Amino acid sequence: MIKHSRKRQKLDDRQPLGSSNRTAAASEKDDEERRLEELIFGVPFVPSAVNAAKSRTELVDDDDEGEGIHSTGKEMDGLLDSDIFFVDDGGPPPPPSASQSTRDEDDTNNLERGSDDNGSDDEPPSHPPPLDQSTSRKAAWSDPADAPLAISVAPSDPSTSKRALKLRDSQNETVLSGREYERRLRRQFTKINPEPIWALKARDKIHGQVKRRRSSQSGSEVEQDDSEENEDSNIDHLLTSTSGVLRKGRSSKFLLPPTTLNINRLRDANQSVQSNACGDIKSLAFHPNPHVPLLCVASKDNRYRLFQVDGHTSPLLQTLLIPSLPPTSTSTTFHPSGGHLLLTGARPYYFTYDLQAQRMTQSARGLWGTTFSGANDSSIRADRGKRGRGKDGGEPIQHHAFHPSDGSLLAVAGRGGYVHLVDWGSGSGQVIDSLKMSSAVKGLWWDDGQSVGGGDYLVSLSNDSEVYIWDVGSRRCVRRWRDEGGFRGAGLMLAGSAHGGQASLAIGSNTGLVNVYGSDALAPSPNRAATSSNPKPHKTLGQLVTSVTSLRFNRDGQILAMASREKKDALRLVHAHSLTAFANWPTASTPLGHVTSIDFSAGNDHMAVGNSRGKVLLYQLRDYGV
Repeated sequence: MIKHSRKRQKLDDRQPLGSSNRTAAASEKDDEERRLEELIFGVPFVPSAVNAAKSRTELVDDDDEGEGIHSTGKEMDGLLDSDIFFVDDGGPPPPPSASQSTRDEDDTNNLERGSDDNGSDDEPPSHPPPLDQSTSRKAAWSDPADAPLAISVAPSDPSTSKRALKLRDSQNETVLSGREYERRLRRQFTKINPEPIWALKARDKIHGQVKRRRSSQSGSEVEQDDSEENEDSNIDHLLTSTSGVLRKGRSSKFLLPPTTLNINRLRDANQSVQSNACGDIKSLAFHPNPHVPLLCVASKDNRYRLFQVDGHTSPLLQTLLIPSLPPTSTSTTFHPSGGHLLLTGARPYYFTYDLQAQRMTQSARGLWGTTFSGANDSSIRADRGKRGRGKDGGEPIQHHAFHPSDGSLLAVAGRGGYVHLVDWGSGSGQVIDSLKMSSAVKGLWWDDGQSVGGGDYLVSLSNDSEVYIWDVGSRRCVRRWRDEGGFRGAGLMLAGSAHGGQASLAIGSNTGLVNVYGSDALAPSPNRAATSSNPKPHKTLGQLVTSVTSLRFNRDGQILAMASREKKDALRLVHAHSLTAFANWPTASTPLGHVTSIDFSAGNDHMAVGNSRGKVLLYQLRDYGV
């Protein structure tokens, strides 16, 4: 292809960078424009009276800076190693002049006073200083080798790079100390890469909030000046914490969305022992302390295993083998203090495991040394004669519940509708009193007065679907009512939750229906009579079609989990405030199996689901934190 002569001639008319026309144009700049270039681009200020050769040299430097701004990534190809690296041969650095030392001290003082980059004290900074220049915190470590360093910035020195010349504040500077060189590099980086707008707004917002809080507390101007120090302490608290930065607080103001649940499946909690064919998972229990990620799993092989839940490997910490104590759905219960683990079953005795001393203790005979025959009641003796006694002549321990505040009392369901109160706080483990219902006990739940008020109340569910509310202090029933739609044998499960002054009570039946009641159902009868009108449930949940075998509220009472073992994948999570099931989970592909047990962690961020295949499925509730 023949090239056009006119086009080649037009290209030849273009002037290269650094030509005489550009030099002439630059020489027409006055001192004010040159000072502005020094502030914006870092070009050293040169008075207009300097000779043309000096001006031409500065223009070349200016071209180098412009080329660095629009570089294509190859601006360092033509540089030698001596222009990039500095070799410390251990020789003594040249001593700085007296004027330079004075200037360094002045710059340091200006930096400590929060002055701007140019050392001007008249114009205050437009925003708070960056975090790395905060003067309220001292450096944790400083390199002693930085102090004797001396970096040459003299134009006459051949080892001085053109970029180092831009770090000078005046033409008389020839040597910079190591610390001053680092400070000016940071200053130059801030000029080229300014702080993002969102960071400035966030710092200004925190700065204003701290000032208002300080001002409202004392109204002192001195404490308002310490707001920056308070801000730094908040940052230190964030950097020294191991929790996620997006982790939400556990306050009662946090509400879950009613329609969707942000849930994520983790590795199975008992994956390390699934190859041992441990059998059905009978019971699950998380440690009551949110800072202790401990899960107790009771399986069909009469083993009680303790796992450290971390979502990855979940290592096995301890295995307790009790051949004589077959576990049930309520076999594992932690004491509210977290120091002991109560292990019960279909036997008239129990085991306690001390987590600190790692020591197992078995009761002598019967429950806490007694077979509950001390009541001398003819009805219970007749009932024993009909049904027969348990092993070792005592009564099995099926349903029990610790007092939630201090665990000083333990309510245990006995035969014949008896509820025994056991003194656990004194360490004697003796039955101090008993409460009598009309039929067998199906569930127990404590309300320590947060929702009902006025004292400690114990709620119990009978086999006739009747709910008893007991005033433990006076040992009498203050209210008695029947579950709506319940009949003999219908009431199977009882679960309650008291949070933020509001209480919820859920009752599951053998038809799969779950009735949810509010605080009005737990209030004592106004006419001081035990029997009162039956309250209306807030809603009847019909997501399950078979008998309810697992019913559990999470720790803050916002999620109700209900499941049935008789049907595969029969598990539903319900938003307790709106009483609607979460639509996005479980899905058709969720491998739940036949669910046998459910429990939530103390921090509400994990949920464990045990099934008949011997797996403990572990899920993370991301709404409560990451």
